[in-house]
Amino acid sequence: MALYAACDLHSNNTVLVVVDEAGALCYRQRLPNDLSLLNAALMPFRDGLAGVAVESTYNAYWLIDGLQSQGYPMRMVNTLAVPQYAGLKHGDDDSDAHHLAELMRLGLLPTSYIYPREQRPLRDLLRRRMLLMQQSVRLLQSVQGYWARATGQRLSANGFRQLTRQQLSDTFPEPTELFAVVSLIQMWRALQEKMAAMETWLTEDTRRRRELIALRTVPGIGKVLGLTILLESGEMTRFEAVGQYTSYCRLVPALRFSNGKKKGVGNRKCGNRYLAWAWMEAANFAIRFEPGIQRWYQRNAARKPRLVALKAVAHKLARAGYYLLRDGGAFDVHRAFA
Repeated sequence: MALYAACDLHSNNTVLVVVDEAGALCYRQRLPNDLSLLNAALMPFRDGLAGVAVESTYNAYWLIDGLQSQGYPMRMVNTLAVPQYAGLKHGDDDSDAHHLAELMRLGLLPTSYIYPREQRPLRDLLRRRMLLMQQSVRLLQSVQGYWARATGQRLSANGFRQLTRQQLSDTFPEPTELFAVVSLIQMWRALQEKMAAMETWLTEDTRRRRELIALRTVPGIGKVLGLTILLESGEMTRFEAVGQYTSYCRLVPALRFSNGKKKGVGNRKCGNRYLAWAWMEAANFAIRFEPGIQRWYQRNAARKPRLVALKAVAHKLARAGYYLLRDGGAFDVHRAFA
């Protein structure tokens, strides 16, 4: 008899539910987040388990990795795609876990890709680099704000990088203001050094990969964007068609139609926000450095909002990227932007 288990995972405890193939409840218990306790609770049902579902939360991987190493058939739940149960006046942790087990029993459980454990540290390091980059941009903008208030002039990013101590002293004669600006610049430089160290660490492991070499033939994709796209995309065989990949990249409209009429919108948060950022960044660079793509973008931007036209470029680049990651080769601008 097949059994189905589901975990409603929290920061310090997990509600574990097991149901049989008829939907009858076999086990339900709230347990501390201790792998040995959860393993012991599942052990009596181990031979009959068709799957163990865990929601895709920020702290899910310790449980998925731990139980997977013990031989359990793990399923990561796509939380955003789980259909809500109707007819209940309230929900709680027990009913949430039971609902996931029931969906798996009925074959309706939406699942997510379990990213390979051995590649996860590289991907997560690149995500941390992106966080540092966002912080460095905020620091730069803070200095630009100080400069505009003191001079009435705009300070460009290149001008920021070339600032001297004498320029700062002349522009900010008030000691406290000078101290604040210098502190911001010092923190920005520290972040730049750490990001450069991260990039060196990442490229040592990935620079020779065939997929990365193919990706970098796309105009606008350099070392960092290439690594981001490569590591965030994961195994390309999980996408049956190019449309699934571009949807995962959040580059297709989340719309619902019936009888040719728009009936609403889907969940725009489904997909990978890091890939969405990377392909949009690639599009920004591509329209600057590739004349063919620039002309295509300008034709679209003349009759559409700029952001819509830019997203169309990102969509075409992502479609090309799908085939490059899957098959290798080199980017052909005439095929992509005919």
